[in-house]
Amino acid sequence: MTKAVGRAQPSGSAGAVRTYKGIGLRSERGPILLAIMLSVGLVALDSTIIATAVPSVVSDLGGFSQFPWLFSIYLLTQAVSVPLYGKFSDMIGRKPVMLFGIGLFLLGSVLCGVAWNMLSLILFRGLQGLGAGAVQPISLTMVGDLYTVEERAKVQGYIAGVWAAASVLGPALGGLFSQYVSWRWIFFINLPLGAFAAWTLIRKFREQVSHRPHRIDYLGAVTLTTGCSLLIVGLLQGGVTWGWGSPTSVLIFAVGAVAIVAFVLAERKAVEPILPLWVFQRRVLIGGSLVSLGVGAITIGLSSYVPTLAQGVLGTGPLVAGFSLASLTIAWPLTASFAGRVYTRIGFRNTALIGTAVAVLGAWLWVMVPERSHLYQVAGCCFVIGLGMGFVASPTLIAVQSVVGWERRGVVTGANMFFRAGGSALGAALFGAIANAELGRRFAHPPSNLRSQLPASADGTTLVLRRSSDRHSEVSEYIRHSLYLATHEVFWGLLLLTIAMFVAVWLIPRRTATLTFD
Repeated sequence: MTKAVGRAQPSGSAGAVRTYKGIGLRSERGPILLAIMLSVGLVALDSTIIATAVPSVVSDLGGFSQFPWLFSIYLLTQAVSVPLYGKFSDMIGRKPVMLFGIGLFLLGSVLCGVAWNMLSLILFRGLQGLGAGAVQPISLTMVGDLYTVEERAKVQGYIAGVWAAASVLGPALGGLFSQYVSWRWIFFINLPLGAFAAWTLIRKFREQVSHRPHRIDYLGAVTLTTGCSLLIVGLLQGGVTWGWGSPTSVLIFAVGAVAIVAFVLAERKAVEPILPLWVFQRRVLIGGSLVSLGVGAITIGLSSYVPTLAQGVLGTGPLVAGFSLASLTIAWPLTASFAGRVYTRIGFRNTALIGTAVAVLGAWLWVMVPERSHLYQVAGCCFVIGLGMGFVASPTLIAVQSVVGWERRGVVTGANMFFRAGGSALGAALFGAIANAELGRRFAHPPSNLRSQLPASADGTTLVLRRSSDRHSEVSEYIRHSLYLATHEVFWGLLLLTIAMFVAVWLIPRRTATLTFD
């Protein structure tokens, strides 16, 4: 059953008034928001900061063939743990779950900083991801608790700005630490910042939770984690470590699918399910989750391949290539903070439709970028997509949060963030497969006069970038053109993804409603 409340439910702060003491004052909410933004910034920063530190890490620890797992394991553990933390926050409160996530993230940071070989660093990155899985959804849930529907758009703009800035600054900071100090300091720097955020939350954030007996859905947690882990690992490593049709690949996908089916059956019988099936039965929640999936995939696609295009094809330096995403950083929070004025007038869905239409335009501009383009064209495409994403990500998340009460807000926010993290993991795998397939084809069948000077296959983007830095030989020109074709295929994938996201927005009802549950 639903209770109609119009376009944008203005009672988003009711839960905050009921469950929090003294946090309605701006002077009290300000320090809490600062701690939330700092925590989100650290999580976002560690998603990308290690990218430019990889050469230093490999030269110190070895294990070149294993280093992609430094990214994959972080995204994987973050994605599978998000819905669990969301449910726990509804059971025991936001504060303990948030502090647990920060503590686990800082513990993983310390262990990463003292890692003695590549395997240990990979395992400790997984521990970091488990902490990040709590910080991201609980941060946004706390914002939903503390601010009204009208206020959230502006606050979400601040958080989007922190996330985007961290994604851009991460590679630059990783390179600076690796070159002038040590790669280990990219992890140690988290300690004072994370400790300050935790200390602020301990002092300022006060909540009242109605404690009652709970039954934890252990079977649902195990089957969800197992199924998602196997499916994401299969996508990340398929076609790279093993062939798509190999027995290993088939077995991983089969067992993962069985685990997902077992999860659905377990949730139907669970008294307090980790991820209730009603999340997948309401149009506003389904639409919001699918949009979040697209947002995660688009973000990782741009973060990964825009610098690659700028450096490998246009010939910019690593620092300039990293900052080529700066226009995305500017545009996204700009429209996210303005979105509140728009969706209170025309509704969540119409606002998101405008945003996805602008994102489609930006992706089309990417497809039209010529090989001999200029950096301002790259920045312009990023700016247009950023404008669209600001009108998509925040309104759809706020729409999801506004249709449930405090006791279910953690679950729906966690589900939404689960899809965004999963979208990043899947996007990294799919876009990587697209780019590697094109590069592999080009390197396997080069012109006869270049065959003896090229490897049989492109061993990752690093090889291409290294060779394309010398732009005066025929070999380098061939490599540069190959990289352009590979990134162009990725941008076609981004275009199709933005179109699919536009369709997903139509699932969100024109008028939002408060969901009631039997």
